[in-house]
Amino acid sequence: MDPLVFVPGLLCTEALFTPQIAALAADGALVSVADHRSDDTVAAIATRLLAEAPPRFALAGLSMGGYVAMEVMRRAPERVSRLMLLDTTARPDLPEQTENRRRQMSLAEAGKFAQVAPALYPLIVHESRLEDAALRNIVLQMAEATGPEAFIRQQQSILTRPDSRPDLPSFSCPTTVVVGAGDRLTPPDRAREMSELIPGARLETVVGAGHLPTLEAPDAVTALMRDWLIS
Repeated sequence: MDPLVFVPGLLCTEALFTPQIAALAADGALVSVADHRSDDTVAAIATRLLAEAPPRFALAGLSMGGYVAMEVMRRAPERVSRLMLLDTTARPDLPEQTENRRRQMSLAEAGKFAQVAPALYPLIVHESRLEDAALRNIVLQMAEATGPEAFIRQQQSILTRPDSRPDLPSFSCPTTVVVGAGDRLTPPDRAREMSELIPGARLETVVGAGHLPTLEAPDAVTALMRDWLIS
C-alpha cells in the first residue's frame, strides 16, 4: 500500500481525517497530513508538501485540499500514484464567493474570527446534521486550532488559485472523485465535471453527507479509500 498524504480543507486540521487515519494506519498504511496553514498561495503549499512527502505517494485532498492536490498534479504528477479529490471543484471562485471570502477575512482581521466558523457550519454539513452537537464541536475546534492568521493565509491562497479544468485531462493516475450528496459548497455537479474531465476517473457520491463526508459518513469514506488504495 502506498504512503498516503492527506490535505485538509479550509479551517480544518488533521481531525478532518481522524476516522480514516486510524483505520488506514491499522491496515498498515503510512499516513501523513500536509501543512496547509503556513503559506499564502496554493503553489507554496504544494511546494512544501512535495518537499516533505515520500518520493511516491497517494494523495487525497478535501475542498481547499483538493485545490492543493491539483497543484501537486501540475507540478509533479510522476510522484502521485493515485489521487482522490473530495468535495472540491476545479473551477475558480465566482464573484460572490470571492466577496464572501473577503468579508470573512475582514472579520478575522477585525478580531471577530470567532464568528466565522459558526456562520459557516450550516453551509458545510448535511441538512440532517445541523443540530449535531458533536460534529459542530469538531468543526469549531478545528477552526480554533487554525486561528485567524492561518485562516487569512488560507483564504488568500484560495482566492489566487488557478482554474484547474484545463489540466484535468492530463491526470493519468487512478483517480476517484468523492462528493457528499448534500454538499452545498461544492455540489455534486462540480464533482461530476471533474470526473468527466479526468481520464478513467471514478465518481462516488456519499449519501447523507454534506461538505465534510470524512466526518459525516466516516465508515463510507473509509471504505472508498480502502478500495481506492488497492485498486
